[in-house]
Amino acid sequence: MHQKSFAVLAVVVLLASAVAFGFNRADSVKRLQKSSEVFGEIMRTPDKGIPEDLLDKCACIGIVPGLKKGGLGIGGKYGRGVLMCRKPSGWTAPSFITIEGGSVGFQIGFTQIDVVMLFMNKKGVEKLIDDKFTIGADASAAAGPVGRSTAAQTNIRLDAEILTYSRAKGLFAGVALDGATLRQDKDDNKDFYGAEVDARKILIDGTVPMPTEAQSLASALSSKSPKKTP
Repeated sequence: MHQKSFAVLAVVVLLASAVAFGFNRADSVKRLQKSSEVFGEIMRTPDKGIPEDLLDKCACIGIVPGLKKGGLGIGGKYGRGVLMCRKPSGWTAPSFITIEGGSVGFQIGFTQIDVVMLFMNKKGVEKLIDDKFTIGADASAAAGPVGRSTAAQTNIRLDAEILTYSRAKGLFAGVALDGATLRQDKDDNKDFYGAEVDARKILIDGTVPMPTEAQSLASALSSKSPKKTP
């Protein structure tokens, strides 16, 4: 009798785990879809979007759709997104990230924003893979310029490792994210890929195959930035 009860309990636990896995993965897939939509909407207005010459130079791009905030700043875990890096054949598979703490400059008062981060080299990504880092402290950052090209713009810190942007209620602009902590979300990666996957294999080595669910975002990135970094 006890053995039968244990067997039934085991089946219930397995079924519950399967349902939870499916739910969590669905959430990650939805985040990928939303990231693709956010990037596409931003770049459909080139005069107010990310300069394509910067996109061509960046090593990786992070997108956090629907980041939650409130009051006069941000605290706690408030945003989850996705990071993809460039490789010779296009873009890597996605690795999921979490951003928390810090403030978002002029965006005080909004309750939800979309955040885009251009990693101009892979130093920040290396720090992210090792553990986590604070934007502006462990990796130099600056509010990114907006428009078709950076050539005619002055007073831009193009030596920054990360250029950051945000969009709220249709307004898209460069914004300071100093003090925010960025880390890889190992749980989301595990939920999405169905097993623990080393973020280095995804973002640096580029050996993890591109999932079907990430093709839309990869295509959107490639359509606006087909050039390869050296």
